[in-house]
Amino acid sequence: MMAYRSPHVGLLLLLLVGAAPALAASLQVVDAHDNTPLAGAVVEVHHPGSYLPRTDNDIIQRDATFIPHVSLVPAGSRVSFPNRDTTRHHVFSFSPAKPFELELYLQETPPPLAFDRAGVVVLGCNIHDHMRAFLVVSDAPTAAMTDADGRVSLADLPPGTHALRVWHPRLEDTHQMWWEGTIDAEESRSVALELRATQTAPSEPSALQKRFREALEDRASE
Repeated sequence: MMAYRSPHVGLLLLLLVGAAPALAASLQVVDAHDNTPLAGAVVEVHHPGSYLPRTDNDIIQRDATFIPHVSLVPAGSRVSFPNRDTTRHHVFSFSPAKPFELELYLQETPPPLAFDRAGVVVLGCNIHDHMRAFLVVSDAPTAAMTDADGRVSLADLPPGTHALRVWHPRLEDTHQMWWEGTIDAEESRSVALELRATQTAPSEPSALQKRFREALEDRASE
């Protein structure tokens, strides 16, 4: 004889499963010197899984500053560099992940650039020495940036232990240096980074900066 099963049993089981708390790893990134939380640190977890979808992004130039100072995009994403200043800028990078130049322009935003290679792209302006920003191109299936408290939640990781990498603009070598370790799918941990005391700008203008400054001076004298 077939046993009777109330339809409410299946519903109850579904509710119980749905009520189970979601499991996720969590991470806080701090300064090793004084334990200060570090906002804007890039966290990557490498594990089997699909790459993050490509995105379209803007890095704006306003008040002779790149905004945001640190950006994180999946590999293959496109980035535009709108100029919202009343002065011209010349955006460039010599970083191996994406060397490029966007020559002097004002409101006529150049076409977006595709960033296909993973790595840290250091951005500068050949006219304004102090303008500097960082674009981190990631090919990790899980990547995020820490919030104001230096924290990030890493949800939906596969079970097990995974390779963990952390980057911050004040690491000694912004092109190559990543803190490396591991994290479990349900682990909560802290990472302390050894940082430079201050973030320094190049002491001497590059050859391109000198060339374009001379061109600007020539234009101004015409």
